[in-house]
Amino acid sequence: MHKRIKNIKYAVVTVSDSRYNDLIKGKEVDDKSGKLLKKELNAKVYTIIPDNKNMIKGIVEHIVEFFDVDCIVFTGGTGIAERDVTVEALKEIIEKELDGFKIIFQKLSYEEVGFSAMLSRAMAGIYKGKIIYALPGSVNACRTALKIIKEETGHILGHLREG
Repeated sequence: MHKRIKNIKYAVVTVSDSRYNDLIKGKEVDDKSGKLLKKELNAKVYTIIPDNKNMIKGIVEHIVEFFDVDCIVFTGGTGIAERDVTVEALKEIIEKELDGFKIIFQKLSYEEVGFSAMLSRAMAGIYKGKIIYALPGSVNACRTALKIIKEETGHILGHLREG
């Protein structure tokens, strides 16, 4: 039996060109999904970056190196538009993908939105002993994913720490 880890330390990263542009222009940033995740997960780190593969990979490296977190949760960039590159960027660095997350997330999403769930490319994986989740940018999708994240992240970390 693997021990469930408690007091999980999270980082939240919103991936969005428009929100990042508002941020660097000094405008009010309307990031409902990122703020929801930050609040619900009591995230120690929260930032917004543009849809850029190098920046996505770079922020993972930066957070892993400089912050004491167990899990990084991305929101945004998981759709099918040309600029949606979160999944591609993370797949370049993830050591092990957690395919079950995508399956469960899509099942729950299908129950909520029907066939539109097939447009989601949500994913999860392991990188340097940290769990990384990539979620769609919609608030409803983040709420759905939170059910899984809150329930299973401690269990996954227990497996990782037992080796």
